[in-house]
Amino acid sequence: MRVVVDFDLCESNAICMQIAPDVFEVRDDDFLYVLNETPADDQRATMEEAVQRCPKQAIALED
Repeated sequence: MRVVVDFDLCESNAICMQIAPDVFEVRDDDFLYVLNETPADDQRATMEEAVQRCPKQAIALED
């Protein structure tokens, strides 16, 4: 699985960071950073929650 973020849509509101802080991080510059683009398969449910809860639908998963 690969995490893909459309940074043109992303508002860096940090909801994904609250769900998966080991994958997403919003830094002091107010930009989202993907810390791990290929999380383990045992994190799939967490990644799917981050995709669903993103208010701008800026996150996607690729297999």
